[in-house]
Amino acid sequence: MLLIPTASDDVLGSEKWGIGPTAVVLKQQGPWTYGALANHVESFAGESSRADVSATFLQPFVSYVTPKKTTYAVNLESTYDWESESWSVLLNVTATQLMRFGGQLVSVGGGVRYWLDSPDAGPEGWGLRIQVTMLYPK
Repeated sequence: MLLIPTASDDVLGSEKWGIGPTAVVLKQQGPWTYGALANHVESFAGESSRADVSATFLQPFVSYVTPKKTTYAVNLESTYDWESESWSVLLNVTATQLMRFGGQLVSVGGGVRYWLDSPDAGPEGWGLRIQVTMLYPK
């Protein structure tokens, strides 16, 4: 993965350049999909007055697709910040429905999210996720 300092405002980014490995493990078995995504980024250049970046991201996931193309999914989005020695852990539970509008495939859905852990100044509590994705045929 690459970390590129492109934020339009100092508070929105790290102002650092970084690089690191990414891996995904995925298994599809009938209507089930499960696996995990992981990456690590380490800063190597950038604004010297800003904190270095050293973070590991882990995202285990599982989903189930019904015969009517409704997908139920659960995942964790976990980041460990090696600089501050703190976790951010977000639980997502979603449902989406694949449908056709004319000739266009569209996935519509939503879900809830809950912060299981975060740094002292980090997010907490419940949130909502709404999704609309247009899918293009091959």
